[in-house]
Amino acid sequence: MTESASSAAAAPSTDSADAGPEPARRATDVGPVQTPPHLPATPRPLRLLVLSRRRRLYSTRRLVEAAAARGHDVRVVDHTKCYVEVRNSGPTVFYEGEALVGIDAIIPRIGASVTEYGSAIVRQFETQGVFTATPSLALTRARDKLRSLQLLARDRVAIPHTLFARRASDLDDLLERLGGPPVVIKLLEGTQGVGVVLAETKKAAKSVLQAFEGLKADVIVQEFIREAKGADLRVIVVGGRVIAAMRRVGAPGEFRANVHQGGSTEKVTLTRKERALAVRAAKSLGLPVAGVDMLRAERGPLVIEVNASPGLEGIEHASEVDVAGAIIQWVEEHLPKRRSRDRVGA
Repeated sequence: MTESASSAAAAPSTDSADAGPEPARRATDVGPVQTPPHLPATPRPLRLLVLSRRRRLYSTRRLVEAAAARGHDVRVVDHTKCYVEVRNSGPTVFYEGEALVGIDAIIPRIGASVTEYGSAIVRQFETQGVFTATPSLALTRARDKLRSLQLLARDRVAIPHTLFARRASDLDDLLERLGGPPVVIKLLEGTQGVGVVLAETKKAAKSVLQAFEGLKADVIVQEFIREAKGADLRVIVVGGRVIAAMRRVGAPGEFRANVHQGGSTEKVTLTRKERALAVRAAKSLGLPVAGVDMLRAERGPLVIEVNASPGLEGIEHASEVDVAGAIIQWVEEHLPKRRSRDRVGA
């Protein structure tokens, strides 16, 4: 069980909405991206809520800045401090005792550790007819690694060869189907590269599976994409269009490209096929705003994960693109003129 310095990454980088402070910028990073003030696309200022546990997190601050620059009334609300009331007279969301009413749209920044509760809060807003940049159903789809891969495979979105398993006794068959070690083993509930192991030998793979089996933990076992050379792509898709992209390179001796694992970022130019694949992946999971993670394999780009609340700091600095502004603009342009009765779709 190793994390080889010479191996390539097939490990996902997950949502960073509640991941704590985002990585510090290096001296070579570009300056912070600013949203230029200009007239909003809507005929009136909107009342927006950013659902976030940390108002000082870069992504949250940038969304607030971008919304304010476009003339909107924006507020940060901690979704873990909200509660809901369900009664025949209508659903309501309360924040520290205050009824949240008259809201035009919400921008969820729901962290992986509170997905179930956060998605319930988003769903309650949806039943009130409030527009959301991240639908509750799409959020839960994206957070379930196996479910998201099943949906991507159904829609013929290219992904690494993946198996879902629990028993170490199945190892021989698993390795045969994947073409032998090395393989990447991932906990279904791992985040930011935690719970992702590169097993370079059959013995190592068996040890990892036995350990996870003892914890009654479900895992996915994936083929190892050696030619990725410890790097992956993060692509931001907003409203069916690629807005920004960056390449992430793993730290020396680390097969995961996650920035939270010491990786670095750089600007990248995507191929037409990579852009199309990112858009298809976001559409497959029903995410208007998504961070699509991909590997460059010999057979073409492969999607390894689609993130519902992608961090903005790394991508804005690397690409020099105003991603926060693009998200706010998309909300303006797609906000329905009339509120629908129920947008849950569950």
